[in-house]
Amino acid sequence: MHVRRFSDLFLSIISYEDEDDAVYIANDSPYGLSGYVTSGSIERARGVAKRIRSGNVHVNGAPSDFSGCFGGYKQSGNGREWGEAGLHEFLELKAIFGYAAS
Repeated sequence: MHVRRFSDLFLSIISYEDEDDAVYIANDSPYGLSGYVTSGSIERARGVAKRIRSGNVHVNGAPSDFSGCFGGYKQSGNGREWGEAGLHEFLELKAIFGYAAS
């Protein structure tokens, strides 16, 4: 069993000019699994989070919630796990044509 230590985690910090530049930098990646937005204004943070092309965005350190979906955008994949969206991964849809309307 491997125990993850904080020393195993890495963080990249990139300066930005304004919110538009920060969103551009965040979206300028072939990946989009998870992102983080921190702000003193929850409304401002939510506005930025909506613009980030990532499957999950954590606002002000919010933890993951298993009732929500988990999955990525772009090369991080687009399948979903957790929550109602994750259940759809196990369903098979069928359309039957040729029945007359009743």
